[in-house]
Amino acid sequence: MPPPPLLPLLLLLLPPLAEGRRAAMLRMGLRGSPRGEVSPAFLSLTLDASLARDPRYVALLSNPKLRALATALSPGFLRFGGTETDFLIFDPNKDSTLEEKILWELQAQQEACGSRPAFAAVEKLLLAQWPSQEKLILAEHNWKKHKNTTITRNTLDILYSFAKCSGFHLIFGLNALLRKDGLQWDSSNARVLLDYCASQRYNISWELGNEPNSFRKKSGIYIDGFQLGQDFIHLRQLLSNYTLYRNAKLYGPDVGQPRKHTQRLLRSYYVNGRSATREDFLSPEVLDTFATAVREVLEIVGGTVPNKKVWLGETSSAYGGGAPRLSNTYVAGFMWLDKLGLSARQGIDVVMRQVFFGAGTYHLVDANFEPLPDYWLSLLYKKLVGTKVLQVSLAGADERKLRVYLHCTNTLHPKYREGDVTLFALNLYNITQHLQLPNYLLSKHVDQYLLLPHGKENILSRSIELNGHVLRMVDNKMLPELTEKPLGPGSVLGLPAFSYSFYVIRNAKAIACI
Repeated sequence: MPPPPLLPLLLLLLPPLAEGRRAAMLRMGLRGSPRGEVSPAFLSLTLDASLARDPRYVALLSNPKLRALATALSPGFLRFGGTETDFLIFDPNKDSTLEEKILWELQAQQEACGSRPAFAAVEKLLLAQWPSQEKLILAEHNWKKHKNTTITRNTLDILYSFAKCSGFHLIFGLNALLRKDGLQWDSSNARVLLDYCASQRYNISWELGNEPNSFRKKSGIYIDGFQLGQDFIHLRQLLSNYTLYRNAKLYGPDVGQPRKHTQRLLRSYYVNGRSATREDFLSPEVLDTFATAVREVLEIVGGTVPNKKVWLGETSSAYGGGAPRLSNTYVAGFMWLDKLGLSARQGIDVVMRQVFFGAGTYHLVDANFEPLPDYWLSLLYKKLVGTKVLQVSLAGADERKLRVYLHCTNTLHPKYREGDVTLFALNLYNITQHLQLPNYLLSKHVDQYLLLPHGKENILSRSIELNGHVLRMVDNKMLPELTEKPLGPGSVLGLPAFSYSFYVIRNAKAIACI
């Protein structure tokens, strides 16, 4: 009598689940074509223009630790934008501050992107003053009181150096609130800025204005869609006068999250940072509002300019600078990871995280240059998740509370190859959940990357563990190894209460990924 086939034998060898420990069964679409594909720069970053509210603080971008953390998240776009975009005036002749001059002289002594000498005295002074500057930025944002700020050549030099040396392509937002009597855009300051950038051979893409739908609120000026279109045509013609920028990308317009009269999206937050609660961050209903907003946007874009790509140009968890003691903790990862999964699944091409470093609590790196939980989550996403989006669903659990996403694995990772797939999952249940791979994958090895909070604050911790090891930088320039936990064939994937994890299924031989 012939031996039983291998698959039933493997099933017999699986350890029995404890009573009541029922696994949700995963269904994966690995045989056909991918359901979609996103940009290689899908997860990108922003620096808010408020950082230049006092241009001295742009000097902090020369910190070697900050640059090392940014480099680890490359490649991608770095968008310099936000509300303050429309209040920045470039003056190439203005004298720089003492701090800027010191920094510029230090940089001039080094080759481009080489090691930076310490500017400890300047940095110490700026960091000591940063908390009061941060309060000022947030207060002005909340009061909706804005005033023009002059930026110098050094501001542009440091900003461009940070982007280039960290492996990012800079998108610079030009001031769109400079207007002539007839409300036409006054491009004279943009021309001066372009002259300087062209003289330095800076490879930059451009954006015009930030959320023109809110111009009336910010400055009392109303710009309709026709005038905005004329402004973009004007900027495109201006760029064509420069050999370097003749073919430069021009992005926009960007508008706020969809409301009754604003049915377009290039920015989305879930909740108000001043009133958000821990429960909001764990609510399937709150997370689902994002999918609804994206659907509305894509329908409008598809009906007006089919095949035009839609980006999330500035996004995080809570508007108003983030939710204190929430947006900078482990619990914020649920919104962030789910947003990445939903964006790719629904066809958003690029998602730009607000902000990499700066004011508020939704930053990836804090004012002491320490990476926060969302930083490590972003880093793992970059390393493990590829651009091809695959179909996945599950049976045996509420898909709104046990949320799963599937991509081809990023084959730039040295341990993985074509045909491997990366599953990432979020457990919003208050008990451990279990995931069972499809039968045809039970013979495959799986690498687990389970992220859990570290410390007594639990999900409100600002520290995070990967497979039981706390993630910290080794020193100011070296990041830790992101070490997997190998799971044997047939393993059930256990996901603790209120946690999220990545699983790389090796040798899955997914046709969609080859």
